[in-house]
Amino acid sequence: MAKWICVTCGTQFPASENPPSGCPICLDARQYIGHNGQQWTTLEDMRQQEFHNVVKEHEPGLIGIGTEPKFAIGQRALLVQTAEGNILWDCITYLDEQTVSEIEQRGGLKAITISHAHYYSAMADWAERFDVPIYLHEFNRPWVMRPDERIQFWSGDVLKLTGDTTVIRLGGHFTGSTVLHWEAGANGQGVLLTGDTITVVADRNWVSFMYSYPNLIPLPASEVQRIRDAILPYHFERLYAAWFDTIVPAHASEAVCRSANRYIEALNGNLL
Repeated sequence: MAKWICVTCGTQFPASENPPSGCPICLDARQYIGHNGQQWTTLEDMRQQEFHNVVKEHEPGLIGIGTEPKFAIGQRALLVQTAEGNILWDCITYLDEQTVSEIEQRGGLKAITISHAHYYSAMADWAERFDVPIYLHEFNRPWVMRPDERIQFWSGDVLKLTGDTTVIRLGGHFTGSTVLHWEAGANGQGVLLTGDTITVVADRNWVSFMYSYPNLIPLPASEVQRIRDAILPYHFERLYAAWFDTIVPAHASEAVCRSANRYIEALNGNLL
């Protein structure tokens, strides 16, 4: 039996003889079914094609891992190297022995934690291969398509993973959407990893917040204000969103606050 993978979002499903009738994550208003309809693949099929993972250092202690050619949403995972063990932030579908070797050379994994359901991908295979837990917010439990004993659901608004890494539930994009604050990043000035709970826009001095990115459904002003206020106590010099080039390279705390204020003003009609 095959563990089927949705080609549009990259989510892996439990083993079965035939693929599911549809992908609930892509049928949701925040995602979409591709123009060619629902399509499926497997990791075994992907390994027979030209897919491979690239590993790039963003800065000391922060390693990006992404698949080429682009697959599904095209996000890259981030390996955060801490004195207490490495954290994999977000996840990608494709996994091969070369990738495993690259990660093991950098100290392996202590845990996996993921911002939201669009990046759950093949998380169970990753957790099994490295024998580590996956920490997901309990509000996102309904979006886990392949349950696994390694998944640990946490509650509340803050999860301390190591002495210098904290997962924060901000909500917005999903009720359980999270970000990871790495206190030691940027030479001790702090780094925020956001997936697309907070996304970097074309002008990298700004960010934005959406209920659905592909379908351009905004969040209400009250929700953006709540997100802004929840992240305000944390300082971070840089912000890394979901792709290799979506980075706010400096003064990122100020950029998030300034961007939230602009968003709220726009929805209130004050930018017209």
